[in-house]
Amino acid sequence: MARRRSFIQQPSRRPCADRSTAMLPGQAQKEFFVNQALGMIDALLPRSVTAARAEPPADVADGACYRVLPNATGDWSDKDEALAVRIGGAWQFVDPAPGTSVFDRSERKLFFYDNSWQAASEPPAASGGDTIDAEARETIAQIVEALRAIGILPAAGTN
Repeated sequence: MARRRSFIQQPSRRPCADRSTAMLPGQAQKEFFVNQALGMIDALLPRSVTAARAEPPADVADGACYRVLPNATGDWSDKDEALAVRIGGAWQFVDPAPGTSVFDRSERKLFFYDNSWQAASEPPAASGGDTIDAEARETIAQIVEALRAIGILPAAGTN
């Protein structure tokens, strides 16, 4: 007795095609958005910038992060005070929130954002007075030098 072959009907591909056109924007390329977000995290997590500039550098590697100075030009025009990050060959910008701090590696200074980027300035050296305490003045000088060493105060002779 011969066996009868049964054929299984394949589901139509039409319902899949209809569903795929109803995707939300960006769903088809999730990797792009995830990679861009990871690139931003990699650039901003160290909380440091290469330098502060008013124009983009000519030759820059991906992941480089810069503080944009006022009156910026080129690709950075209208991005004053922002942080510029190079990701995938293009500039991405992050507007700093008040309280943001970054270390500028070229100036070796810590900058804080409060409606503009600001750095601490060195207090004037103690002088004069009726009673001069040499030990206290030496201690204050050591504190100022320690703050210079970690980048909170500018290097001696700069402001």
